Amino acid sequence: MSLDAYFQRIGISQPTSADLAGLCAIHAAHPAAIAFENIDALTGRAPELDRSALFSKLVQGRRGGWCFEQNAVLREVLTDLGFRVTALAAWVVWMAPPDAPARPRSHMLLRVDLDDGPYIADVGFGGWLLSQPLRLVVDEVQHTPAGAHRFLLDDGEYVLQAELPTGWMNIYRFTLEPHKPADYLSSNWFVATHPSSIFVRNLLMERLTPQARYSLINDRLTIRRPDGPPETRRIADARTFERLLDETFGVEAPAGLFARVPLGLETLAMPG
Repeated sequence: MSLDAYFQRIGISQPTSADLAGLCAIHAAHPAAIAFENIDALTGRAPELDRSALFSKLVQGRRGGWCFEQNAVLREVLTDLGFRVTALAAWVVWMAPPDAPARPRSHMLLRVDLDDGPYIADVGFGGWLLSQPLRLVVDEVQHTPAGAHRFLLDDGEYVLQAELPTGWMNIYRFTLEPHKPADYLSSNWFVATHPSSIFVRNLLMERLTPQARYSLINDRLTIRRPDGPPETRRIADARTFERLLDETFGVEAPAGLFARVPLGLETLAMPG
């Protein structure tokens, strides 16, 4: 993983020390430059998670990826810079009803230990990307450019919440059990291939910049800016779709992708 190529990709200078300022700079620039997307799963293949494949796709290529790719790249970069990083796994509960059955752990996130304590870094939660690392403290509201967040502790599990106009919404639950790269292979395969996976049947994309949060679900684009109501529009044709992916998400669309995108939305909770 070439650090020079990575920092050129996200458009910032390489931090000179492994501290909070450097972590925040990387965490803000990454989701602004490398979009969340599940194109591989929609087109019938599971993403490769080895180091060379991640570098080729997300850093050298004009593609994004999902949590197992995004946070794996971030883990490699932070480790190479001297940060103390532990990979974790979470149960996604985003947009799920309270009585929904438990799901398997299907999201990758990172714990980064700094001198003032642990932080959660996560640049790969499609549906609600984070703009900065969050200090791992319980019951403390943390205000970020992309909204307010907090952690709760429930029955031995941490719960990450986001404050929405309707109130606090659970995003995912996790423990501090360390995970190795091989631990994510089965989850990556499952969400990329199982018929019940939302990623197999829908296109989900998101990019988070200081100006706006851009979200694409199939043929519906939603733009959320800090100073106004959401803007939503439908994508009518392949040419508009390809231009949108190029100009708004920085992704080069594979040939014929729009023909595989379902029209409309499924009433399903969006996993990470």
